[in-house]
Amino acid sequence: MAIQVAVIGAAGYAGEELLRILTRHRQADIAVITSRKYAGQEVSEVFPRFTGSKLRFSDPDVSRIAAGCDAVFLALPHGLAAEYALPLLESGLKVIDISADFRLKSPAKYKEYYSEDHPAPELLSKAVYGLPERYRKQIKDAALIACPGCYPTSSILPAAPLLEAGLASPDGIVIASMSGVTGTGRKVELPLIFPECNESLRAYKTVAHRHLPEIEQELAFAAGLDREIALNFVPHLVPVNRGINSTILLNANPGCTLERIAEAYEKAYGNEQFVRVLPANSFSDTKYVTMTNCCEIAYNLDPHTNKVIVTGAIDNLTKGASGQAVQCMNIMFGFDEAEGLV
Repeated sequence: MAIQVAVIGAAGYAGEELLRILTRHRQADIAVITSRKYAGQEVSEVFPRFTGSKLRFSDPDVSRIAAGCDAVFLALPHGLAAEYALPLLESGLKVIDISADFRLKSPAKYKEYYSEDHPAPELLSKAVYGLPERYRKQIKDAALIACPGCYPTSSILPAAPLLEAGLASPDGIVIASMSGVTGTGRKVELPLIFPECNESLRAYKTVAHRHLPEIEQELAFAAGLDREIALNFVPHLVPVNRGINSTILLNANPGCTLERIAEAYEKAYGNEQFVRVLPANSFSDTKYVTMTNCCEIAYNLDPHTNKVIVTGAIDNLTKGASGQAVQCMNIMFGFDEAEGLV
């Protein structure tokens, strides 16, 4: 029997992507989709791709969702997601949050980067970071999933195995990432309209980007450290709709070779269906991961600078958000991990 799911905040890009994936999921039925802006309208009026669907947007009603659903996806702005998570968890539902509310373990870090106190700090220790390739066992038994950000997914998956294997140093890491415009959300702002961002490539938020502490947190865990690390994260906006390509530069430790890098990736991802590691001296490319739940990783070793140079390409809306969320749901309910995703 199929589980019943709700998508709270279904009118954004991540919400639309969730609907695209869930409508073809054979073991999950969409019971509720919410949007304050479009409440009462049929989903096809907002997203014509769903013509023929009987789904209709409604205002978010926690009691109604709790009474009729097994799992809830929160595709909401930070701060707002936590307000829904607490009563839904108390009602016994599985909650999968695509916002940033539960990614950071430190309430102080949350306040530093989001400029407000965390709305539900008591849940931070209960949330499991929703990166299946690293936390699959914990996800299986979790009630609350904190789905990673898109930039962190494209950075952590390539870098973590090298830190775990001791092949690269956790100090002095530099990450330069390029993202398609959907990564900024479904909103109208002057810098994001077509004439402003087409034929243009620019860096932004080069200091204190909100995804920075998330990357630092997870790479410190990967390196087995009980201290914080500090790295440079430089995001760029590129004139494509979907896709992220992150280039990570790490200082190579003694004994690091291409062969040992390959061995580390084989150990980490040899049995993973959603991570594709290319041969040495290759280059990852967003066009091969767009509209998929796959992360493509490439690696090089530069003896001139003693740097390991790795790249990670993902679709920011799929593996970077909604696809990964469904992957987590599949693990939580014991479904085939690829259900709805291939």
